Amino acid sequence: MACAALSLYLLAWWLGRPYAVANESLARPKRMALSLMWPWVDAVAHACGPFMTWRQRRHLQQLLQRAGAHAPWSPQHLCALQIILGAMAGGLAMLMLHEALSAATLLVFVSASAAPAALWPVARLRRRIRVRRQAMLRQLPFMLDMVTLCVEAGLNLHGALRQVASHGPGGALYDELHRMLSDIRTGAPQRTALLQWAQRCELRELHYFVSAVAQAEQSGMSLGPVLRAQAGQRRSERFQRAEKLALEAPVKLMFPLITCIFPCSFLIIAVPIAAKFMALA
Repeated sequence: MACAALSLYLLAWWLGRPYAVANESLARPKRMALSLMWPWVDAVAHACGPFMTWRQRRHLQQLLQRAGAHAPWSPQHLCALQIILGAMAGGLAMLMLHEALSAATLLVFVSASAAPAALWPVARLRRRIRVRRQAMLRQLPFMLDMVTLCVEAGLNLHGALRQVASHGPGGALYDELHRMLSDIRTGAPQRTALLQWAQRCELRELHYFVSAVAQAEQSGMSLGPVLRAQAGQRRSERFQRAEKLALEAPVKLMFPLITCIFPCSFLIIAVPIAAKFMALA
């Protein structure tokens, strides 16, 4: 009994130690589930950090930046979350199936359960990146229109971008614009900050904008016509994307139409006719 009590005490101490040593002033994610798990994630992040390669850190850091995930997230915390979710899924599968399966089959099922759970955070990040890129693509033409109006009103490019960041409607693209302006305030050259902004957003259209601005500044051209041409091109591309999605809608509706609507219509029409034929027979 003493050994059992000591074992339970050590287990409770091991499970609760990250919560006991967690700093309450430490920033945590806003989601409740992640906030409850965060002390464990932070503890595992310190342990798995030395075992991560620099290539893996750069890859996870790029994913976090493109998804707009800032503090308290880091590559170590993302890797720790993968480890914890994989261990939880594998442990749950082992508890449920250890009596019904052999050791080799149980190992296969545990691995098959742990792998998707461990890969889920990265898949969620990639989905968030896609949604964020689509939102930035929708916001880009309006932002370029605002920059063009400010430049044609007499402001330089930096002042126009500051006005757009201050009075813009907000969103992912404007958050990255605020970050780019912060880089300029800390001493980064404007061209370098613009290139880093385009790389973080990972938008081909934004790369075109930065290249056009750099070329206009090098050749001494006026920025107004260049920006107006860029804004018009982006609006035209947004209309083309919307037109493409509208043309794809009938093709995407074919599967639910054939599998869901046609069988129901057939049953509604054919069952009464079949019932009358059976009654006449």
